[in-house]
Parts: sequence; C-alpha cells; structure tokens
Amino acid sequence: MKNVLIIGAGKIGRMAAHLLANTGEYCVHIIDSHEPSWRDAIKDLPDTTGSTVDLTQQADLDIALAGKWALISCAPFFCNPLIAERAKAAGVHYLDLTEDVSVTKKVMALADGASTAFIPQCGLAPGYITIAANHLAKPMSVIHELRCRVGALPQHPSNQLKYNLTWSTSGLVNEYCNPCEALVDGVMTLLPALENLEEFSIDGIEYEAFNTSGGLGSLGESLAGRARNVNYKTIRYPGHCSLMKFLLHDMRFIDHRLELCAIFERAIPTTQDDVIVIVCVAIGIENGKLVEKTDARRVPAQIIDGKHWTGIQVTTAAGVCAVLDLLNEGRIPHKGFVSMEDIGYDDFIANRFGRYYKC
Repeated sequence: MKNVLIIGAGKIGRMAAHLLANTGEYCVHIIDSHEPSWRDAIKDLPDTTGSTVDLTQQADLDIALAGKWALISCAPFFCNPLIAERAKAAGVHYLDLTEDVSVTKKVMALADGASTAFIPQCGLAPGYITIAANHLAKPMSVIHELRCRVGALPQHPSNQLKYNLTWSTSGLVNEYCNPCEALVDGVMTLLPALENLEEFSIDGIEYEAFNTSGGLGSLGESLAGRARNVNYKTIRYPGHCSLMKFLLHDMRFIDHRLELCAIFERAIPTTQDDVIVIVCVAIGIENGKLVEKTDARRVPAQIIDGKHWTGIQVTTAAGVCAVLDLLNEGRIPHKGFVSMEDIGYDDFIANRFGRYYKC
C-alpha cells in the first residue's frame, strides 16, 4: 500500500481519508493542529492513523512526511508554501486544494526541478471545473468563449444572503476580495471581484454569477493564443452579490477580513443539506462551424458508506482523490508541475472517485 499523508482533518480532510482508506490500497496518516479533529476523522477507518502537528513548524512537518509517498494538503491556503517546500525536500508528491493565486504561484516555482509531482488546485474549482471546461474546448480550433461557473449552495436558503457556510470561511472571503484572473480578448487580465454580474436559470431555478478569485487556475494561461475569452465566476442565488458589495465596500470590511470572517462564523449557520452547481459553456469553431457546448450538473449532499456527506465534501475530496489515483496509475506526470489541463476528462470521470461527479 502507498503511504499517504493528509494535512488537515476538517470537512474535506476527513472525507478524503474516508475515501482513500476504504479502498484497501492506501495507508493514510492524517495530521491536524487539534487532536479531537484527527481522532474523529480516523474513527472506524482501516489502515489510518493520526497525530497532532503544528503546521507552521518545519521540524514537525518533516517528521510527518518521513516515509510518505504523497501528501494531500487540506490545510488553510496560507500554510501551503511551507508544506510544499518540505514536500520537495522529502521527495513526496504534493497535492492541494487551494484557490489562492499567489500561493499557487509559489508552489509552481517550487515544482521546478522537483523529483516528484506538484499538483495544486485539484479539488472542485479549480480542479474538476478546469478538467471539464478544457474537455469541452479541446476539439475547437478557435475558442471564442469559455465560461466556468461553480457554486456551493444551500438547497433551502433561509436568510437574506441566501447562503450557508459550506467550506473555509477565510477562503470564501479571500475569493470575494482578491483580483480575478481572466483571459479577455486574448490577454490575461485582472478583473475586480463581485463584478460582471449575470443571471441564468437551470431546471427552473434562478441563479446569479459574478467574478471571484482563484477558480480559473492555470486554464486562462494555458489557452492564451488559442482562446479569446476565458473566465470563472461563482454561482449564488439572486441578491447575494449586492449584499456582499454592501458589506465589503460600503461597510469597508474589505479592509477588515478577519473581522468579517468572525461575523460570518458567528451569524451564518452551516448546512449539511447543500448542492454543488457546476456549469461550463464553450463557444467556438469546431469542424468549421460555430458551435456552443454546455456541461451543467448538480451534485447534492448524499449518503456514502452509510454516512451523510455534504456536496462540497464529496466534490472536493473526490476531485483530489481521483487525481491521486491517476498519479498512482501513471496516467499523469510524476515530476514537476502538473496542471489540471494535463488530466484527461475521460480518465477522471471513469475513476472510482471521479464518478461522484456523474450525479
């Protein structure tokens, strides 16, 4: 069995541990700065151990990495540069879920000359959304528009924001504040978050979408020279964007992000009844004709192995576990930086973890 280290025993880390440990092919060790978290995560899992580690301490990370084949970082995004640095020193394959652009660029720099694979942003967005969008656009000789849209939403919204906390609060606020990369008229550009609002419906349900940071991954840069416009937006129920603009700009919480995180965690409940909405649209020239192709799907919370898991847990953990599987099978490069564009859609969706996206 391959020895895999999972860093962070939160919602995604425990789901990833569950998926990998129950294959009988991976020996999982999960670490977290809080002992109750990892103890709860390993409960009833075969071939799984855990320990308490300070994720900011090089020596602690080095001990945890010893003898490991690969790591999956489910830690807060700001922990990943040090984790990636120690993974390179230990010769361990590195995978993470971060949406933070600056962190990803640091990981990409560390991948240069590495003896193992460095695969950042391999969860949901970026991650699966990149693989799916690239798959739609790949047959096109010219790509006019490539639109990536993802939202983690409550199935039954009950507050003014029409939102419940489903993942990292700091990550949520981060993507609402930071500049958003996009390919605009063939040029990589930074756009302001919460702008370019659009509205659409799927199966009679109304949604809105707006610019947020990090979800595009490296897709825009990869398609530069072939595509005209490539962008990513977050999906919410109508009215959310306007209220977030009020909080961040009118009330100036953009200058007090930690305070806003604390308010959200105090006032906005979490939900176990979420749904992930994913929409990709590609418009371009294929076989000499202008065509439009769409991939739209909804992945709800569900029961797996007798346990309830949220949609964000399923999609994010399934994404990174599928990439780990493909790495183990030799279907993606084993050295240096690996982008989501290097991963074939057919390989991903046929994978035992990738199949959860078929819902």
